[in-house]
This record gives sequence, C-alpha cells and structure tokens, in this order.
Amino acid sequence: MKRFLTFPRLSMIFLGVFGVMLAGIFVLQAVWVSPGERCEARGDWYDIETRTCATPIYVPDITGRPAGVSRAEASNAKNRELIELEAQVARQRRAVDAAVARERQDLKAREGL
Repeated sequence: MKRFLTFPRLSMIFLGVFGVMLAGIFVLQAVWVSPGERCEARGDWYDIETRTCATPIYVPDITGRPAGVSRAEASNAKNRELIELEAQVARQRRAVDAAVARERQDLKAREGL
C-alpha cells in the first residue's frame, strides 16, 4: 500500500508553497513598497494607506508671507499696512470734503453778487 504524503511529494509541496510565497514577496515589493521609495526619493510624500504620492506645498507659497517670517510678524505688518491705507483714505476724504466746501462757498459768493 502506497501512502499519499510520501517524502518526494512533501518536498514538492514544500517547494511549491515556498515558490508561491517568494513570488508573493517580490510582487509585494514591486507593487507596494517600491513606489513609496521612488516617491520619497523624488522628495515627495508617500501615503502607504492610500498609496498616494503627493508633492509637499511650501507654506509661504500658500500664505504669501516671506520665508522665515512668523505668523504674528506677518499679521502685524499687514495690520500696519491696513492702518496706513485707512489713513490715506481718511486724508483723501478730508481733501474732497474741503474741496466741496470751497466750491459751495464760491457758489454762494457768485449767487450773492
């Protein structure tokens, strides 16, 4: 009587399982790990969960403030700029009001003649 699990059959099953596992490791390396390494080598960010390669965005490009300037310093500079603009508008408004007042006086003086 011949048994099913003889030594030659067991060695072939072992080699088959080993070959499938080895192929799986190579596929995992090529499909899952290598894209992340290539992405990070370019200087991008790789998210392993979604397998997404993303380009980092430099914060000063988004905010418009110069590099090395803190948020508080940039805010103070913008506030000073805003105060100066409001002062310019107030000066222009006063100049227009003064010009209107002079024109009204000129009209009253002409009507009085």
